[in-house]
Amino acid sequence: MRARVSWTLVLAAFLALPPFQRDRVEEMGFGEIFRTERMRVDPALTQALRSRWDMEANAFVFPWGHMIPSLEDVSRITGFSVHGKAVSGYTYPYYHDIAERLLDLPVERRSSLVPRIALQESLGLFEVGKNAGESEDEYLERLVRVSRRELASEPRPQVDLDLRCFLVLFLGRLLFATRGDAVHCRFLPLLADLGEVGGMLGGAAFLAHQFDCLSASDRQTSTSGFYPFLQVWAYLHLLALGRGELTRPGLVPIARRWGARRDTRHLADQLECLQEAIDSYPYLDARPYFGRSVWLHALNLVLPLNLFLTQRSLGFRQSVVEFPVRDRFRRPGRSFRGLQDTTDWRERAREQIENWECKGKSVKSTATTDDAYLRAYALKYGGKVYKSARHQVDMAGEVASLRALLLSATHDREAARREAEELRRELESVRRGAGSASSSRGGESDRASLQAQMTAAISRAEEAGRHLEDRERDLRLTTEHAMDLQAQCDQYQGELQTTRGDRDQLRIRAETAETRATEVTSERDQLRTQMEAAEARVAAMTTELAALRVQRSPVDREELERLRAELRLQESLAQRLQQIMTDIGRSRSMSRSAASANRATGGTMGQYLASSSSRRRNEAEERCRQDEGGAQGEGGGGAMLPPPERQEGSGECGGGE
Repeated sequence: MRARVSWTLVLAAFLALPPFQRDRVEEMGFGEIFRTERMRVDPALTQALRSRWDMEANAFVFPWGHMIPSLEDVSRITGFSVHGKAVSGYTYPYYHDIAERLLDLPVERRSSLVPRIALQESLGLFEVGKNAGESEDEYLERLVRVSRRELASEPRPQVDLDLRCFLVLFLGRLLFATRGDAVHCRFLPLLADLGEVGGMLGGAAFLAHQFDCLSASDRQTSTSGFYPFLQVWAYLHLLALGRGELTRPGLVPIARRWGARRDTRHLADQLECLQEAIDSYPYLDARPYFGRSVWLHALNLVLPLNLFLTQRSLGFRQSVVEFPVRDRFRRPGRSFRGLQDTTDWRERAREQIENWECKGKSVKSTATTDDAYLRAYALKYGGKVYKSARHQVDMAGEVASLRALLLSATHDREAARREAEELRRELESVRRGAGSASSSRGGESDRASLQAQMTAAISRAEEAGRHLEDRERDLRLTTEHAMDLQAQCDQYQGELQTTRGDRDQLRIRAETAETRATEVTSERDQLRTQMEAAEARVAAMTTELAALRVQRSPVDREELERLRAELRLQESLAQRLQQIMTDIGRSRSMSRSAASANRATGGTMGQYLASSSSRRRNEAEERCRQDEGGAQGEGGGGAMLPPPERQEGSGECGGGE
């Protein structure tokens, strides 16, 4: 089921709940989600971000460095609480007994999935398909009206069952959604005590699920779960991409302020433009985070928030030059469809839970420059940080490193310029104060000393600014030279691809020609066999004619005429075979050696057929003349004696009796 349809169904079920049930959902901390306007899905932005996710570091890899959605982003965008207990507990190989006890719904014996249709119908969501010509608001109102008739409207034992069914649908199809149509039950044991849900299922579990979805297979082009979070995160931190519209400023949480901008271009064109825009993004838009690296927990999802990779986002210089490696914390497979062992994650992830309870580790830095980080970053990722078509050759990372250093130098120069301007303003303020106030000799000496110090500081700042300008100029020239070299490499690579394509086409044409030559050779062999069979038949007919020459009864004469006609037919067939052989020889004229061989073969066979046909034709005509002459002599009164083997009463030749 599509994410936007799931959102509509969950929202309809929430609005159909009686007011006291909605208040319970608000107390759990989920109310802000249902006040967020339904947002249009932006598949191009999602694919562009997914293609840049590094599963080892659990971070986005951009040309300027790492970026990570943080707990503060979750709190500001969704309104979820990021405090409370770690979401940990047991996971089971199947949830049949628990689902029957807490939901009163059928679940297969060895399964961890609830059928979506049965879950929806337990909330009164029958016939959830959208009717033709029905608007989104009309569709939502119809679902709410139908669902409200099935839900308990007064406090009674049934209300807890209704609320659990709603929470399973909300968690399994919207907040912690996975691919597929069924709804997983892994959070169902946490819903046994509904009063404890609000203090457990919070922003940290949601962020862990987002990391897990981004780390899925590269073949997937979308993310599961509450998709507006990732889109709004990009709208905030990558504002220059221009993918979002600030339609409702001032609302909280921030997800309520934004809407997806409509783009009517083809998805492939949108994706290419986005990749190019990210590759050419002007600078890192630094924004504050909560500033602590910590482990995130969502039952069997235990994933690190490596915020130390984004020290520049906290206003520090980046000091980290060693990046995380894979499998720092082993966990089972992503799929909940298969059988698992019963696992207590409070014991298995004890160290990580203690890390969460201690609020992780604060991110600090004493570095004075980003150069070491940028060089290590370019060495690790190289050209992989670029996804557009124009940046596919820099596999060693030289251009990426130069660009990162250039961006860092530009940032330093701007900071030095702002500092120098601030010092000038302070110096002017001191001078104005010295000119307007009367003071003693000691005060004048202090002001003179302060002015001298500030003048020296301004001089140092200006000198540092000039040094940074020279460095920026050198880096810019070096980067432009590297880009020129990269453009030449792109051109050579394109020519190489074209040459390889031509070579492949020639190879295909050669293979086709060889196949055709084999077929022609086979056809020639078949025709030769047919020709030999025809010659054998002609020879047999000639022998039969010779044997019948002495038998000149009317019946034999008719047989003779039939054989003559058949002989002519065989001669015409031989001529046609000769013509086919000639055509085959002509069709192989593309290959000189084959053409010459075919012409030689065709000429030899043609001469043979012509001479053989002429010889047989002359012999047949001679026999016909002799037969006609004998018949005329018999008609004049000369009766021929019958052959020795002739029986009495067999008939006579001519007109004599």
